[in-house]
Amino acid sequence: MDGLINYLNTQFSNLPSIRLVDILELIILSYLIYQILRWVKNSRAWVPVKGIVVLGAFVMLAYILEMYTIIWLMEKLLSVGLIGVVIIFQPELRRSLDELGRRRMIPLFMTDSRHKRDEDSFTEKTVGELVKACFEMGVAKTGALIVIERETPLNEYERTGIRVDGVLTSQLLLNIFEKNTPLHDGAVIVRGNRITAATCYLPLSDNMEISKDLGTRHRAGLGISDVTDSVTLIVSEETGAVSLAENGHLKRALTSEQLKNELLRLKKNEEEVHGLGYKLWKGLQKHEGKADE
Repeated sequence: MDGLINYLNTQFSNLPSIRLVDILELIILSYLIYQILRWVKNSRAWVPVKGIVVLGAFVMLAYILEMYTIIWLMEKLLSVGLIGVVIIFQPELRRSLDELGRRRMIPLFMTDSRHKRDEDSFTEKTVGELVKACFEMGVAKTGALIVIERETPLNEYERTGIRVDGVLTSQLLLNIFEKNTPLHDGAVIVRGNRITAATCYLPLSDNMEISKDLGTRHRAGLGISDVTDSVTLIVSEETGAVSLAENGHLKRALTSEQLKNELLRLKKNEEEVHGLGYKLWKGLQKHEGKADE
């Protein structure tokens, strides 16, 4: 027994010491690998990844069987192959980086003054006007597409439409989306309490799992929610149903109460994200003003 204990002590003494940093590094690497695997599973990248795995198995077989010509070709093509992988996965990589960039890791210091002005705050009155307009258009079966800007600026999509820059009211929305009027086709973009532009063009979602009974309007609403953190309200011209698109997901056939709760949740989230950072920014601005005096 003593010999066994001495043997085990000798073996364990040869193991390298484990530092706290090593444990932290292991946790970080595990999390990164999990997120990469999760990203591959939930995106269209899974099919190309299977092809890369098959190609990797073929290269390993070439090494085992010492197929030197194939090995030489693969080594020469490796640098080109890395560029090819980036090109193949470009849409998925961009979507993932967009999602990472939209997460407010340090909201205290990432304060954008354009989004913090009092006149651009999202009020309950605006919520009521949006709900009223959507369901009045739903009763009349008037199609509508209303994009609410959040942290990601929508300037590039505004430029595709006609500038409005008017206070958001249900009457204005009803007039914009009235059939056979100059502004009814396309999307309206909302920033705070104002309609900034109308007849805007949006990217269509390329999600193949979207229900086939959804048309271009719903695909456009999902498409803009895929590439930005905006929330889109969609009124179906065929059924009059009101839906909401957010983060690539669609909530269909909402009631007026459900839509109001969703918009109030959005308003609450905006206030929580901006609260402390906005107060600090305002304090700094006031301090700078006093210093200038």
